[in-house]
Amino acid sequence: MGAETFWNRMANRYAAAPIADENAYQTKLAATRRLLRPDMELFEFGCGTGSTALIHAAGVRHIRAIDFSERMIEIARSKAEKAGVTNIGFEVGAIESVDLAPESLDMVLGMSILHLLKDKQAAIARVFAALKPGGYFVTSTACLTEMMPAIRYIAPLGSFLGLLPHLDVMSQSQLRGAMEAAGFVVEHEWLPQKKAALFMIARKPQA
Repeated sequence: MGAETFWNRMANRYAAAPIADENAYQTKLAATRRLLRPDMELFEFGCGTGSTALIHAAGVRHIRAIDFSERMIEIARSKAEKAGVTNIGFEVGAIESVDLAPESLDMVLGMSILHLLKDKQAAIARVFAALKPGGYFVTSTACLTEMMPAIRYIAPLGSFLGLLPHLDVMSQSQLRGAMEAAGFVVEHEWLPQKKAALFMIARKPQA
C-alpha cells in the first residue's frame, strides 16, 4: 500500500482526532510565531488537514502548503474556506517532487513528517536549497529509536501489511546530524517528554 492510499484512508479519522498533547502543541506554535514576519513566504510540507498553517496564516504574507494525501488537502481547503482564510494555497504534492525555487522561502515547516519519509536527508537538502540565507526550518519529528525501541522490528512488517505507514526509525542525534550535514545550524531543540516528538528550529546560515 502506498503512502497516499494509507493517508487518504486515515484522513477523516486524523481530522477528527484530538491533539495528543495540547500544551506541547501550543508551546511549539508560540516558538514558531516568534519568528514570523508579515512579509514572509512560508512553505509547509506534510500539512495534513491544514490546522497549523491556518493558525500561522495571520502572521505571514502567504503560505504554500502541500500533502501527498488528496483527502487531507480536501479537508484543509474546506477548513480554510469556512475560516475565511485566503492567503494559503493548499496543494497535493510531496517534498521529493514539488517545484521549489532556490532561495525563495523565509520559513519551511515540516511537522510530524520527516519520520514518514523514505529519504529524510534528500528532503532536508531540498528545504535548505529553497530557503533564503537566514531562513528557518521548523520541525516536529518522532525520534522512534528513543520513543519506542522495539519499533525497528515492528515497523517493516506493519508497513508491509498496510497497518503502518513507512517509518524512519531515527534517534535525536541522527536527526540533528542530518540537519547539520545539510548545512543547517540547529538553534533550538525541545523534547516535551521522553516519548514525545522532538521540536527543532534550524537556521540556514547567512551567506
